[in-house]
Amino acid sequence: MATTLHEPPQIDLNNISGAGNGGSINIPTDGGLRAALDVSRPTSSSAIWVAMFAICMMFAAFTSALIVRKGSSMDWQSFALPSILYFNTFLLLVSSATLEIARRRVDVFMKGDRSSAERPTLWLYITLGLGLLFVAGQYIAWSQLRAEGMYLATNPSSSFFYVLTATHALHVLGGLGGLLYVVYKLSNLTLRRNAMVSTARYWHFMGALWVYLMLLLWIKL
Repeated sequence: MATTLHEPPQIDLNNISGAGNGGSINIPTDGGLRAALDVSRPTSSSAIWVAMFAICMMFAAFTSALIVRKGSSMDWQSFALPSILYFNTFLLLVSSATLEIARRRVDVFMKGDRSSAERPTLWLYITLGLGLLFVAGQYIAWSQLRAEGMYLATNPSSSFFYVLTATHALHVLGGLGGLLYVVYKLSNLTLRRNAMVSTARYWHFMGALWVYLMLLLWIKL
């Protein structure tokens, strides 16, 4: 039985131009080809929404368990929150502001207008530093409680404090990993705008979640 071989289609390289919207490939002349192609690929941000929804459900379960446990407990021992937590809250809120500045400068930088904005890595590094200080401040708060004899298994109230704050700190560390990824991609001029937006959205969410946890701990503990 004879087999017919079809000649593969030929690609006319002369039709590849920088015309823009006609289906052709836009090749920049300033050497930023990798950055342009990376920015032009649309990517879905549904993953970050799914992650934030899952985190909300987890902390909602923690909140429900805390309320039920306190209401039915005869051994609940209230205690004053470590004062450094208020300073940690300030750090996290300021980091959201610095990240928003970085996000806007990234937008300007990736559009090619580099005369009005320097590479915004400085603001990203500031955000990273504030995030690390926040995590360090959380560790100091745990150390202060341990110095007062309040451990994970000391009381139901201290157990919830450690679980809630430690779980949040772990998610903050995940956000710091995302910021490092953004810095790395920006340094290589391969950062996609959607990656920057998703990272900023997650970081702002961490800040809002912490404010909620502070109110919950202040009222219930």
